[in-house]
Amino acid sequence: MLIQPSQADVRRFFCGVYAKAKTAAALEPMEILVSQWINEHPEYHAELADVDAALAKMHQVEPGKENPFLHLSMHLSISEQCSIDQPRGIRQAVELLTHKLNSLHHAHHQTMDCLGRMVHESQRAGRMPDGAAYIDCVQRHATKD
Repeated sequence: MLIQPSQADVRRFFCGVYAKAKTAAALEPMEILVSQWINEHPEYHAELADVDAALAKMHQVEPGKENPFLHLSMHLSISEQCSIDQPRGIRQAVELLTHKLNSLHHAHHQTMDCLGRMVHESQRAGRMPDGAAYIDCVQRHATKD
């Protein structure tokens, strides 16, 4: 079954995890992972603390400002991809990049560039995402000087 949460659902989820973590409430396994990535981004905490404001800003694009919900979603996507090695080879590519940068967090950020490029190209061309090109991109980051 394919789960397709709405943009509002995603924002509620991240804000809810942040609220639960702040009160030391019990977290589900997925929420623990999300909480770890939220902790890596204290610059997002104020936005995550106000679900009503987050929902009100859903369709606003602020030039030069990163969307914390998209950013955290990408961290979560990359974590999940690595956990199941899908597309095949992503786990090793991210591990190599993590080793090179000595930081999983920074490796994710470089991987996000590749993931975003793959999604953009797929949408622009109207075709399925190219997993091999995605992995090649991450591997290039891991091996370039």
